[in-house]
Amino acid sequence: MTQDIVFIEALKVDTVIGVYEWEKTIQQTLQFDVEMRTDTRQAAQIDDLSKTVDYAEVADDIVSLAKENQVELIETVAEMVAKKVLADYPVESIKIKLRKLGAVASTKSVGVIIERNKHSYE
Repeated sequence: MTQDIVFIEALKVDTVIGVYEWEKTIQQTLQFDVEMRTDTRQAAQIDDLSKTVDYAEVADDIVSLAKENQVELIETVAEMVAKKVLADYPVESIKIKLRKLGAVASTKSVGVIIERNKHSYE
């Protein structure tokens, strides 16, 4: 398995998310840390972005998914992101750490960490 990782750290998205009725009337901040396992050797050899993962495009996709799909659970958002990235980019596996900032009193954040690979959705 390839050991190269393209990552996005601390991507913040303000969106409507939550189980409780009051949460459905406000925006809350989600923070994504994403690690995408891929082979970067060819891109490095020929200095070509098209041969690797464009993290700017992935970040745009994450923002769109989080804003356009108003769901209740951060687990749902993390799963949507994993499916999209694995389907649309040359990524073997993905690790997503998704935090909901300030959601629980006396905490900095709460969240989930998921890991998926290409075979997770077959």
